[in-house]
Amino acid sequence: MTLSEVPQGAWRHVADGRAAADIATAAGALLLAHRTDQEEAGADPADVRKAGDRLSHEFLAATLGRQFPGDAVLSEEGADDLARLAARRVWIVDPLDGTREFGEPGRADWAVHVAVVEEGRLVAGAVAMPALAATFSTADPFPPLPPLPAAPRVVVSRTRRPEPVTAMAGALGAELIEMGSAGAKAMAVVRGEADIYAHTGGQYEWDSAAPVAVARAAGLHVSRIDGSALHYNQENPWLPDLLICRPELADRALGVLGR
Repeated sequence: MTLSEVPQGAWRHVADGRAAADIATAAGALLLAHRTDQEEAGADPADVRKAGDRLSHEFLAATLGRQFPGDAVLSEEGADDLARLAARRVWIVDPLDGTREFGEPGRADWAVHVAVVEEGRLVAGAVAMPALAATFSTADPFPPLPPLPAAPRVVVSRTRRPEPVTAMAGALGAELIEMGSAGAKAMAVVRGEADIYAHTGGQYEWDSAAPVAVARAAGLHVSRIDGSALHYNQENPWLPDLLICRPELADRALGVLGR
């Protein structure tokens, strides 16, 4: 689709999605190069993670400031300026989602998140998965999802499995797939490699804004676990829970999670 084919008034959001994809991809390339260089130098994984967070944050903040000088930015790694609450447009970024996985050689389940909220609405976003050489954005065309498998696949953390999520998986007779970052889990559903991503342990807006934007653009169900809408650029950026899933499974998943 070209910008001339986009309905009037929506072209800006397509352009934002493309900008988010370009910026997230570039930050991801920096992170990949940093990780390779540090691994070859035998650096401490903790130092690799810390420096990677800082490197990506500084790149994203500088790039967004240059390309969108009138917009506010909410970043996991930056000081929260509450002037963003009065801003018309706010970029919400996670410079390195899945810091633990980033510090483990060979792992690909980490991501860079870039999303934009305009007048209170999440309008565009991108999730880059640099180790997979893939970036997913709201400006992308998404192929139809494959048929659902007999047993739904639920992505879960390697280290934390909240009881509501395991109960839901059990009620649905689901297969559990372990994965790292929130972005990687959400993109597994977007890619058709999983069917449900539910999180009940609490997250921040930067953990889910870009994944939610992309998942929604791909035709997936996105909501809180009680079925209510997700809201971004709030004074307190904490979000208690999240559900991203195939629309065919939404009612069943919400029914169990809401008990």
